[in-house]
Amino acid sequence: MWQRIEEADGKSYLQHTFTFKNFSEAFAFMTRVALLSEKMDHHPEWTNVYNTVKIKLSTHSMGDVITEKDELLAAKIGKLLQQ
Repeated sequence: MWQRIEEADGKSYLQHTFTFKNFSEAFAFMTRVALLSEKMDHHPEWTNVYNTVKIKLSTHSMGDVITEKDELLAAKIGKLLQQ
């Protein structure tokens, strides 16, 4: 599901692109992720175009690398889709 991206400068992030039936479903998903992220105080970098949401997760305070917080948020986002 999530891709692990390692950049030449040592930065890394988890990335996944989600596709939904329409904009309303994509926006509803983003709202659920936003509430989850706020509770965790760990916010994604993301883009949305119509029915597609692309999410990148890294911990900026640790130098833009993947940490346990990113792994945990990715897992919780995955669980949102199973509900």
